[in-house]
Amino acid sequence: MRRRSFLKAAGAGGVSALLAGCTGTGGEQTTTEASGDTTETTTATTTEGTTAGGESPTLTVGTYGSFVDAPSSSPGPWLKETFESEFDATLEWQTPDSGVNYYIERALQGVESGADLYVGLDAQMLVRIDQKLDEALFSPAEGLSRADEVNEQLNFDPQGRAVPYDTGYISLVYNETYGDGDFVAPETFDGLLESEYAGALLAQNPTSSATGQAFLLHTIDAKGEDGYLDYWASLKENDVRVLGDWEDSYNAYSNGEAPMVVSYSTDQVFAAESGEDMAKHQIRFLNDEGYANPEGMAHFADASNPDLAAEFMDFMLRPEVQAEIAVRNVQFPATTTAELPEDFAQYAQEPPEAVTFSYDRLQNNLSDWTDAWAREFARK
Repeated sequence: MRRRSFLKAAGAGGVSALLAGCTGTGGEQTTTEASGDTTETTTATTTEGTTAGGESPTLTVGTYGSFVDAPSSSPGPWLKETFESEFDATLEWQTPDSGVNYYIERALQGVESGADLYVGLDAQMLVRIDQKLDEALFSPAEGLSRADEVNEQLNFDPQGRAVPYDTGYISLVYNETYGDGDFVAPETFDGLLESEYAGALLAQNPTSSATGQAFLLHTIDAKGEDGYLDYWASLKENDVRVLGDWEDSYNAYSNGEAPMVVSYSTDQVFAAESGEDMAKHQIRFLNDEGYANPEGMAHFADASNPDLAAEFMDFMLRPEVQAEIAVRNVQFPATTTAELPEDFAQYAQEPPEAVTFSYDRLQNNLSDWTDAWAREFARK
């Protein structure tokens, strides 16, 4: 996810113990749609001068807000302009506030998805989809000419629906100028429990945040299913602050409320672009590991233009497009053929070892793990 908003003020007070909440607009048309007991706002982004009428088909693509909300830096507007310049089609973005949950709710209520493709899936989302729905929301991706260029280690869908297009690694970001100016983050998970780091870490709620969930999963990998709750109890005793989502915690970090935050190992890329003091954007891979969280795209089972959706997926996997997505989304490419600009490669850090859970393991355990965390962490 593009993380341009970290310079904004934190706004509503962060919830220091538990819960708190990346949407955006910009050149968009907003519509409100009601179904059942829920009301959902979606945004359809269009390029000025392009019409959806005539004989040209419209490809409707759902995604999260920050993928499209800043025309100068988000991938969405560039992808739209570039795709439309080559294909006789109009690309329309949908950015529902609740992301893929919007389409899950439509399916539960027997309503068509209203889109051809979704960009921004991860393994945890697929697990949630498959647990909630009896009918397939997405169809397997078939016939893609560039599918074999995707790094096979990033494939997270055993059913072949979601095709990775980028990946990020969850790490700690820390400010070595904090306090007396000689702050150094611990090197291990156990190090976070030392008294010198009391109140020093900002994290995110794993029940409402992708980064928070990835960090929770990393602690499960490090401490085991039998030990992660005890580890989190120790983190709580050491005054970890768990806020609602990445933006909440990163704003707090940027405002100097703590010297460490759970974030992404590409943090220095955006910091360099913004002219930030790099000493305030140091990266730490706990246990020399980073949790890999690849993002994927999949076409809806009821897509009106499945062939055009497949063309767009192949387009997304082109080397030059992969490089552009990586730079604009501040992530790593999913393919082995993309060449990153030198200045990006200089600041984007990959962990010595990547950690991730398979779809099968998440499918059988994710809800239990997060529910148990919520129960235990909420205890006073």
